Amino acid sequence: MKLALVSTLTITAVLTGCSIPTAPSAVSSLDGIFTQPVGRSSATSITNGRQVALGVVYSRNTQTNRAYLQDYQANAGTGFGQSLLVQPIHDAYVSTSKPDLAVDWVKASLQRQFGTVTVYPDMQSLKAAKPDVVAIVDSRSQLITSRSSDIQADVSADFYDKNFNYIGTAQGHDAKSVSPVWADFKRSEEIVADINEQQNVQVRALQKFDQSLSNLLTSPTTNVSMIDINKQQKLY
Repeated sequence: MKLALVSTLTITAVLTGCSIPTAPSAVSSLDGIFTQPVGRSSATSITNGRQVALGVVYSRNTQTNRAYLQDYQANAGTGFGQSLLVQPIHDAYVSTSKPDLAVDWVKASLQRQFGTVTVYPDMQSLKAAKPDVVAIVDSRSQLITSRSSDIQADVSADFYDKNFNYIGTAQGHDAKSVSPVWADFKRSEEIVADINEQQNVQVRALQKFDQSLSNLLTSPTTNVSMIDINKQQKLY
């Protein structure tokens, strides 16, 4: 079967005309979470298991990122595919910008490690519940736009003891640059493959998060990834 070709002019018109949202600027994962300095816990490991209650709060980045991906999908569903793009390209944009991919994945990962995992809307609600361990989940994505073909995904969970002192961090990162999807004489299947890299990058970052989480929960916290010194100076 002869493959459809999408010209530079067509792709550029679609990408610029639909106002694809760009990734929002990142803030500290603790921005708006704690109102006072956070100390370092004396714990050498994170308590986990079937009897342990974990309380989770999503960072401002996570909430903003979800809105960004919802906007990205909405643009794909209206502007990208209705007239100028072939259906597989439209579908690729939609399927690779799932707003809840990161939060659902991270929550499932945490549920395998803790007895109960409860997501709270804010720190006030979490403090009232008094869970055994606290996690601040931070996720960010950067997807293809008309100006950039750089893809990136970051996800982390900062863990605190019941007194809200910092213990350790599990994190995952992945990134990739693909050739511009609006390049001339690019076949539709090649464009779809490039767009699909958006989801691949997100999944790889989440898989790395899972490995980091496993390392964090099975090793002394002195031997695992921590918030770096520069970040501590800014947050604490």
